[in-house]
Amino acid sequence: MAGCGLQPASSFVPPVEPAGIQPLPSLEGTRVRVTSKEFTEQLVLGKIAVLALTAAGADVADQTNVQGSVNARASLTRGDADLMWEYTGTGWITYLGQTRTLPDPHEQYVAVRDLDLRENGIVWLPPAPLNNSYAMGVTRATSQKWGVKTISDIMKIPANERTFCVDHETFGRDDGFLGMVKAYGMNYGKEVPRANVRRVSVGVLYNSVASGQCAVGMVTTTDGRVQALDLVLLEDDKKFFPSYNAAVTMRRELADAHPEIAKIFAPISAKLTDDVMRGLNAQVDVDGDVPALVARDWLRAEGFVR
Repeated sequence: MAGCGLQPASSFVPPVEPAGIQPLPSLEGTRVRVTSKEFTEQLVLGKIAVLALTAAGADVADQTNVQGSVNARASLTRGDADLMWEYTGTGWITYLGQTRTLPDPHEQYVAVRDLDLRENGIVWLPPAPLNNSYAMGVTRATSQKWGVKTISDIMKIPANERTFCVDHETFGRDDGFLGMVKAYGMNYGKEVPRANVRRVSVGVLYNSVASGQCAVGMVTTTDGRVQALDLVLLEDDKKFFPSYNAAVTMRRELADAHPEIAKIFAPISAKLTDDVMRGLNAQVDVDGDVPALVARDWLRAEGFVR
């Protein structure tokens, strides 16, 4: 799940030296194939994993930038890759086929961790604070004009101005737009007039909200354009949207053979908050930086590598 990136990744990986992450003799010569999806956040997280494992002494194969969640996940489950960052909500709903959403982050993590290990042999490390979930976003001017602070407050916007921009995939999902409308007691076709809903690509959605083409946009919480365009994320006061905390996932064979990998990622995950991830994403999507260099510079700044 999560916001769509604007810049493709390359296989370029800059050199790093150990710092906070120290070489581990147990990892020397161990082949670890790291994969990721193709959008910005996944590219940055994927490169963080590649660089961290490299600093720890592993023989890392960079297989990041796979198109689509299902394809990236399949490379892990069939044994073509060993490790990737994944989202708890995506694992629960998309991969494990669950329909009951679990808004509580810890409950969501425990549920997906236990079921995925049992059914697929995939190990989930403890997640980062960052929660790349869906959200409804408005401009600061819209929020102030109509007193809109929560999703329920959307009804304060006059019907003729209550317009929405939603990306094509998100529109019909149970955990997406139509599901949200139903959960909040809004009738699609009445309180949410069909003519007021524009289905657009993720690439133009954020600017469409910022420029006033629609009053409300269905965005993702850690997209760098939220910060760059000064969009206000409305509180999910009915706690409808599932938690999508990012966590390192890996094949059980790798986790069993090298439990020390969990110790490498624990301090990294702890520092990845929504604000931090929005900033890293913005460096790519807004400033045009390269994901691998964004990942390296952040690891350096945090003292993990040099």
